[in-house]
Amino acid sequence: MKTNRNALRVRCATLLLLATALFLRAQSITNASFAPKPVPLMQVIPLPLDQVSFQRDGTEIARYYFATNLARPFLYPIIGPSGRSLTRMGHPHDPETHSHHNSVWISHAAVNGLSFWEDRGPGKIVHQRVERLEDGPEECALVVYNAWRAENRVLLYERRQMTARNLPNHEWLLLLDLHLEANGDEVTLGQTAFGLLGVRMAKTIGVLDGGGTLRNSEGGQGETAIFRKPARWMDYSGPITATAAEGITLLDHPINLNYPSVFHVRNDGWMGAALTFPGKFKLAPGKPLRLRYGLYIHAGIPAPQQIEACFTNFTNATPPNLTQRVKP
Repeated sequence: MKTNRNALRVRCATLLLLATALFLRAQSITNASFAPKPVPLMQVIPLPLDQVSFQRDGTEIARYYFATNLARPFLYPIIGPSGRSLTRMGHPHDPETHSHHNSVWISHAAVNGLSFWEDRGPGKIVHQRVERLEDGPEECALVVYNAWRAENRVLLYERRQMTARNLPNHEWLLLLDLHLEANGDEVTLGQTAFGLLGVRMAKTIGVLDGGGTLRNSEGGQGETAIFRKPARWMDYSGPITATAAEGITLLDHPINLNYPSVFHVRNDGWMGAALTFPGKFKLAPGKPLRLRYGLYIHAGIPAPQQIEACFTNFTNATPPNLTQRVKP
């Protein structure tokens, strides 16, 4: 009888130890499952009224506007290291006829002879859908799908990826990747200085209003020397606070049509990459046009060597494949 009781006690003790071990293991798995994950430094945050905010550590550095009643989507502001926008909405001295100068935008002045450039033109770039929002420790990205419409039909479909990449010292890089495809019929992008990418700088950065500087990769400086000249990059820098100068370098990419791009620049605070200034381009159905641009948002007026280092990193990175719909 005593032997049976001892055996029972041993069995109970063994079962208790086993149950405790299983409980502790389950608790360990539960704790691991619910352990907090790192909060991404770079985030894209959807906002009301068809807007998306690009944020670094909770602070906005850019915002994308895509309401369908707009003539085209655009990015504003583009925040520099000082916390102020390095771009503006509209021409500082001609806001009416240059109302299309919306900070940073994509459009073209001659698509099958129709202008998508001016607000009064027949062409509209109409948002269709958001395909992906992605956060990360070093960069965040937004992918959208747009229709280029004119005269009650879609001429082009465009998939666009916008990526904000963190850089040291509160600088950052904005990457614009585009995939343009003709809708059924051949589309001609005509010869023009206006399109595909425009940047309207803050008033104080402009040469005329703020005493800023215009430089390109070929060593040219000032509007007269670099107006409509090909270059790998174009830099516009100038005063943004009482004590700080900042700017944006517009980077062309070797995969782009007519690389190195002709740049249309003005002393009043404007620069743009003129994709088809050398001549018209026919976009055949099933043969999409792939493009990549970069905007280096920087402090000070960097030496050319510093911009070249950024340009090298920009060109060495592999562009995303935007051929198919991007899944979340």
